[in-house]
Amino acid sequence: MQALAALGSPFLTCSSRWPLHKWEAVNGYPRFRVFCTPLRSQSIEKEKREYKPGYVDDLLLNFFRNKMVEEVGWDSEKPGYDGLIEVVNRLMRKGRNNLETEQAAVRILKSLFPPLLLVLFKVLIAPLGGGKLASMMVARATALSCQWLMGPCSVNSVELPDGSSCATGVFVERCRYLEESKCVGICVNTCKLPTQTFFKEHMGVPLYMEPNFSDYSCQFNFGVLPPSHSNDKAIHEPCLEICPNAVRRKQHVDKQTVYEKASKL
Repeated sequence: MQALAALGSPFLTCSSRWPLHKWEAVNGYPRFRVFCTPLRSQSIEKEKREYKPGYVDDLLLNFFRNKMVEEVGWDSEKPGYDGLIEVVNRLMRKGRNNLETEQAAVRILKSLFPPLLLVLFKVLIAPLGGGKLASMMVARATALSCQWLMGPCSVNSVELPDGSSCATGVFVERCRYLEESKCVGICVNTCKLPTQTFFKEHMGVPLYMEPNFSDYSCQFNFGVLPPSHSNDKAIHEPCLEICPNAVRRKQHVDKQTVYEKASKL
């Protein structure tokens, strides 16, 4: 409904006043105004909250998991979120390299939407108001519809490339996906990079995601281009000590070392 309303309301203005948006009538026609503050983004208070999934959340989880199973060609016997994480781990092992894993994750994200919807959004909504309207819309949609995957999150203001600050961010207090997987590689290659690619290439909205591997929080910055891979700190983050994939690799290397030493005796 928000998308349909926005299509008929191409007027976009900026102001330093709050609230960030409102409707008003001009000559009998609805006009959507977006107010962006020039202030810099303020710090977020990290208040720990529990998110209790409901019936709709279970439907979304199963829908997402089914799409992932179609891509991977395998499903876990475990139910719920635990089973989802096992499928994610299989997705990581299936790809011969990080790029293949990222491309597979992008295909999964695309499969969640009707193709025509993505095309219409990119062509008709994304260009409005220099991209601010689309960025605000996807930020709100993400915060409302993805808590079953990430946990409690809220819309916040981020600094945009033009120097203004707008409510185009989403702050995830403690990402359940990262906390349950315990793996930097899974976070970066099945979430951060493919999500950034999906929004930019298929919805026309730049996105820069900043996961914090110390407290498992994450900041989504819609309307902001990510840095190059060489300058993106998350991509060069070392694996967590509790990462199960890192533990398996270490055990494999240790066994290989023992075998090589024994073969020389």
